Amino acid sequence: MQSETLSRQKNPFDSRDAIESSNYAAFIDKKLVAGDELNEKPEVLLDFIHDSFRSLVLNPQFSCVGAKSAIQQGGYRIGHYDKLGSKKATAGLAHDLFHFLQEQPQLNGEFSTFVATFSNPIIESEQQFEQLLWQQLQQLHEIDAPLHAWDPAVSDDPDNPHFAFSFSEHSFFVVGMHPAASRYTRRFAWPTLVFNLHAQFERLRKEGRFERMQQVIRSREEKLQGFVNQSLSEYGTMSDARQYAGRVVEQEWKCPFSKKAFESGKKD
Repeated sequence: MQSETLSRQKNPFDSRDAIESSNYAAFIDKKLVAGDELNEKPEVLLDFIHDSFRSLVLNPQFSCVGAKSAIQQGGYRIGHYDKLGSKKATAGLAHDLFHFLQEQPQLNGEFSTFVATFSNPIIESEQQFEQLLWQQLQQLHEIDAPLHAWDPAVSDDPDNPHFAFSFSEHSFFVVGMHPAASRYTRRFAWPTLVFNLHAQFERLRKEGRFERMQQVIRSREEKLQGFVNQSLSEYGTMSDARQYAGRVVEQEWKCPFSKKAFESGKKD
């Protein structure tokens, strides 16, 4: 139970837009609580979306066992914002994602995830969502770059096989979900970005457990949909950027993301 204030680094994403758009929540003692100190009542819409997300992931047929573990063991936080890729949503998301990273020492379980959901726009195609996903990640990176270096454990080149998105010097594997997704387990009523800490997958690789988890996920995917997601690849052979949006991208696909120079803590 969340009972005491943690000693945390001051959140640098504290603009007016960030505070107004922040919408952070956790599921504790079988109820959703909100706010930086997790002592507030959540917005009705966030509560509704959270219940929908839990129901999807905890469905026995849902393939991602890591997501199930995070939900079951309480190793996740959730936020909701207005428009995917907008300036205000970016500000609120940056505030909440930083706060999530500060909470890491006390989260339960071995899988840690931040779920960012959005009200708008209504997604009508996989291409539309893919464009907005990368627009959102680019904007998130651009307000983070003046303050934090890229996680040195991964590449900052989206064409590199060892690429992973980085925020506040922590790398993530990002999973996009939306109502127009062709993969059933990526299909969710609201545009959603799931930020999975990259370090947890590296730990599983070192322990020799990652390949088994991957096999289980792919087997479940095949049983549910009839075939495995064609965009999946072995880590280190192709950039994970090709998997973020969930669309099966063309061989010649180029990631619409570019890294900005780190400016040693200077704000724009």
